[in-house]
Amino acid sequence: MNSRTEDWRRELRVGAVVRRSPGVTRWARDIWQPVAVIPGAPDAFWKEMVREGEIVDFHAGTVTMELFRADVEGYLVSLNMAVPSAWIILDRDVTSQSPSGWVVSTITASAHEALDALDSGESIVEAVPIPESMAAWIKEFIDKHYIEEPFKKRRRDEIRVDGIEDAKGDPRIRQESDVFRAPANIKKPRIQ
Repeated sequence: MNSRTEDWRRELRVGAVVRRSPGVTRWARDIWQPVAVIPGAPDAFWKEMVREGEIVDFHAGTVTMELFRADVEGYLVSLNMAVPSAWIILDRDVTSQSPSGWVVSTITASAHEALDALDSGESIVEAVPIPESMAAWIKEFIDKHYIEEPFKKRRRDEIRVDGIEDAKGDPRIRQESDVFRAPANIKKPRIQ
């Protein structure tokens, strides 16, 4: 990267804490829910952290969270929520190595990226409270790159749209009638 663009993105290793609690129906034995992030976490794969009866918190995985200059509005949305949040995205474990059947695929500070993941319906996407130190790190990046664009009222084009229209379509193609008339109104030739 050249020196001009090297500060357009940032990276931080972040761990995801996922809680297993007993299910409430016979079809769902366990409920898996992301509950926290750990900034600067070491690598881990479903390492048990805290157990209180049947509720267990796991350090499910550590991924690199990236901040990009182009997505500062999404970060601003996340930090301005009632509880400033980061988003943990879990995808199906195709290797069948995790106890939950899910793996941490992304941790993001962008509400827009989280919404994109929700649209697929294939992932677990959960907002979790963000630690103050991590929020300050993201806020500093936003302050450096965010440019508020003032609202501009759009003016109508000066093109006249109320002119006469002959409704004959392309003049190069021979038309027997008005091309905009409904097909049911076109008289069909009678077969004798």
